Amino acid sequence: MSSRQIEFVIADNPPNRLDKALSRDVPVEATLSRTRLARLIVAGSVTVDGVVVDDPKAKVAEDAVIVVSVEEAEDSHIGPEEIPLDVVYEDDDLIVINKPVGMVVHPAPGTPSGTLVNALLHHCGENLSGVGGVKRPGIVHRIDKETSGLLVVAKSDVAHQGLAKQFEKHTVERYYRAICYGVPDANDPRLRGIKGTSFEPGNILKLTTQLARHKHDRQRQAVMFQGGRHAVTRARIVEPFGNPGVVALIECWLETGRTHQIRVHMAHAGHGLVGDPTYGGKRKLAAKSLAPTAHDALRSFPRQALHAAVLGFVHPVTGEEMRFEAPMPEDMEALMMKLRLSTGA
Repeated sequence: MSSRQIEFVIADNPPNRLDKALSRDVPVEATLSRTRLARLIVAGSVTVDGVVVDDPKAKVAEDAVIVVSVEEAEDSHIGPEEIPLDVVYEDDDLIVINKPVGMVVHPAPGTPSGTLVNALLHHCGENLSGVGGVKRPGIVHRIDKETSGLLVVAKSDVAHQGLAKQFEKHTVERYYRAICYGVPDANDPRLRGIKGTSFEPGNILKLTTQLARHKHDRQRQAVMFQGGRHAVTRARIVEPFGNPGVVALIECWLETGRTHQIRVHMAHAGHGLVGDPTYGGKRKLAAKSLAPTAHDALRSFPRQALHAAVLGFVHPVTGEEMRFEAPMPEDMEALMMKLRLSTGA
């Protein structure tokens, strides 16, 4: 396998660890993250003044000459598959996809093929410059199999690092549209009594909790207030349905990005998503609240009514501000149409 040699000199006042010093001083065009550099150090691919150093915690002096040997990107073990994609935007560094309902993002033991990654390997072909040393798309965030909407995927290592940092700092703009049971209104005294809920000006519901895997069901997430990971979701009413309102179209946006975050937070607030088999499920509504056709549509909706509608970020290479919107999928539009007719809107 061919490799390239990256040579550079440690600048003044280096950090007290070799991996940190390399991360600070490695040329930007090398597109090597600190994690990748640490792996290369352990693998014996880094020399300091001609001597191999395999400890990421080793100290390094200023003016030390560093040589990093990087093997050229390998082909991924995941196979390309010719699967149609709804490409919203694409350039040499990244691609934005409007993911359909039913598509898994990344292969897993239960879903080894038919995923977005399989489709991207075929679509991008040789245009993948290598992420982490392997020719593969860089997945920096995911949405659930039965959730539709926008995803950005890196095609190059530099884009992968840049996008990952934006997600880590929570600077990526992500808005979702969802249909939930009930109407999450600030005038509802029940909501104000639920721990972790509050309201901001403009009738914006704010949910602040910790999230962690459920103790007894590893496929679920659970709300916690000690331990777990910090999670913040905001939601506002877009359109209520029913007389009185028993269902609502809401807009949600994330301050953090945790697994199932919107689904578990809205369920915690008592406003589970329509069709959600894990957290929302089905709910019995008063017979006169909606027309029979609307009741039937709610009961038969086959997946969580959740769509990643807006995605905004700074292009990690050009610095340009990017913002994309994806229209509501047909199944959610059809459901809303029946709800509007039922409401008389």
